[in-house]
Amino acid sequence: MDALFEPVADATGASIDQIKLIFCLLFSYPLGSFYIRIPASHPELKHIFSIAVTCFYLIPVLQLYGGAIQLLFSVAGTYYLAQKVQSQRMPWLVFIFTMGHLTISHIIRTLDEAGYEKMEISGPQMVLTMKLTTFAWNVLDGRRPAEELDKWQTEQRVVEYPSLLEFLGYAFYFPGFLVGPYLTFNEYRALVSGSLYKAAEKREDESRALDRMPQRLVPRGRKRVAFRKMIVGLMFLGAYVVFYPEANFHLTIEDEFEAKRLISRIIFLQFCGFCERVKYYAVWTLTEGASIQTGLGFTGYTKTGGTRWEGAANVDIWNIEFAPNLKVLLDSWNMKTNVWLRECVYKRVTPKGKKPGFRSSLATFATSAFWHGIAPGYYLSFFFFAFVQTAGRLARAYLRPLVLPPTYVPSRDAPPPPQTTMKQLYDYLGIIITVSLTNYGTLPFMLLTIDDSFVAWNNVAWYGHFLVGGALAFFYLGGTTIIREIQEMRIKEDGIRKQREELNRLVQTGAITPSSSTRAHTLPPLDEAAQELEREFHMGERK
Repeated sequence: MDALFEPVADATGASIDQIKLIFCLLFSYPLGSFYIRIPASHPELKHIFSIAVTCFYLIPVLQLYGGAIQLLFSVAGTYYLAQKVQSQRMPWLVFIFTMGHLTISHIIRTLDEAGYEKMEISGPQMVLTMKLTTFAWNVLDGRRPAEELDKWQTEQRVVEYPSLLEFLGYAFYFPGFLVGPYLTFNEYRALVSGSLYKAAEKREDESRALDRMPQRLVPRGRKRVAFRKMIVGLMFLGAYVVFYPEANFHLTIEDEFEAKRLISRIIFLQFCGFCERVKYYAVWTLTEGASIQTGLGFTGYTKTGGTRWEGAANVDIWNIEFAPNLKVLLDSWNMKTNVWLRECVYKRVTPKGKKPGFRSSLATFATSAFWHGIAPGYYLSFFFFAFVQTAGRLARAYLRPLVLPPTYVPSRDAPPPPQTTMKQLYDYLGIIITVSLTNYGTLPFMLLTIDDSFVAWNNVAWYGHFLVGGALAFFYLGGTTIIREIQEMRIKEDGIRKQREELNRLVQTGAITPSSSTRAHTLPPLDEAAQELEREFHMGERK
């Protein structure tokens, strides 16, 4: 079957496996139109359809015969463990089983020296691992008292254990099987039964939402959104084909790159970083559109009555390229994986009755690293970004208040701060620093080896380490004390200013009369009242 894809691969310069992957993503669009027309009264047909399409992708197209058996082994093992093991340890057993199996695949991939241009089973297995471990926790939540669960756990708990066919349909749901996004079992069950749309309508307060589809199960607008995603994904794919050969992280370890001036190298690195992200934008946007085509992702209605299809998104491109801080960027990148890490690791390792802390963060970091693979470059990137996050939190806690009104207290319910010139400059600077540190920190993630990572970092003068290290040294070596004193002085001056304004207002309204003294008012009204009382007291003593 490779002969069908060789001409396209030769024309674009991409590998045959990459062309096959794009074919599978695009072919999912017409298949999605067929899938959604299968009656909800026959869910078994939808399960069989998903299983058949995924097997078609894995075996004839991608030729991952052994990989398909491996994935089936993970699915069967999880189904058995989640059903038979009744103890609280069941999700951890599934976690060890699936993550251990995934790690073996990562080891094989590393030993084979397989690059990103080769399609092998560890990619789909990463997505499947998220689905299976999430399912295990959802089953356990279904056995726990409802009052012990939070909102997400309550919504996703599995009370009725699925049949083997239904579970296979969930595990092999075809639009997101190869590259994500993953979905929970209840989301899949709601998609198959059509209750996804009824649940979304129930959350809408406007009665018109119910009137929009009296004769139609699936809300309108699905195709428009899906094909818009496809066009955007193809545009990013075109940009990748055109620009990636001339701008990628592997060029940063070449002698030609080292011969450039330092400022030119740093600027070129930023363009390389964007081109590296473009391929992820392409595949995730394409698979999001394919998922929407099957009916997944409906999240309700807009104020104008249009439908929203945001539930299948895995990336927020604008908030990545123009992120004011690292937290916003990370929350916008691979969003479904962030949900998995938060709900199935971060919260689960936290003892009951306690808030997540260092232990939870460390476990989440380790899980994310092992999930991605065993290449040293992954760990260099994660380790670097751990320090970037620390520096970012300190900057937000101490520097950001200096560009806000002195008495502004940030909170969820607080109004947005005024966009003063200083605040805008702070935001623009935050975007530049965040993006430049992201491009610097992801060098090892793409280069994979320690040697190549150090060469690339050295070729850009280790600017990320100096920037983050300098920031941490400033904050931990007395900078926080200096900033705190400056902020206290700002608050004090703001209080004096407000007291003067209040005094002037009282004088102008005639509430008080100005002092007969010709000197200007320099003390708050309370102090002047105290002085007046003191004078009257002394006059009384003389009498």
